[in-house]
Amino acid sequence: METHCKLRIYKREAKGLGGIHSSPPWFSLASTQRKDKKMAFSGVLNDADVKAALDGCSAADSFDYKKFFQTCGLASKSADDVKGAFKIIDQDNSGFIEEDELKLFLQNFSAGARALTDKETKAFLAAGDSDGDGKIGVDEFAALVKA
Repeated sequence: METHCKLRIYKREAKGLGGIHSSPPWFSLASTQRKDKKMAFSGVLNDADVKAALDGCSAADSFDYKKFFQTCGLASKSADDVKGAFKIIDQDNSGFIEEDELKLFLQNFSAGARALTDKETKAFLAAGDSDGDGKIGVDEFAALVKA
């Protein structure tokens, strides 16, 4: 995974998007250290809130995105923080969160978190994909977080 992150940084530089310093500081550190995904939201979300949100959906088929975003505190964050979260979850840097990235959504908050079930993943995608293209863009994600 660490190689994947270095590749993402390289891709950003190759596309003229700037290096890791072009993103908020809490994002750049996290994107280079995927082995400790808990760090991904360090300085933005409270660790205890993230733990409570993860504990609240630890059982299969118990994930509720509205409850999760409220409990972890992301729903009350700024638009820039939500966009930063989107960049973390968009692991392939495509500009969209696809179904395979949603399946591993919880692992962006803690490396030991479970994967979402197929049922949860499809429901999460359906809730966020307002234009029906099969993926979630940054504006759709922001609307989902604030819902």
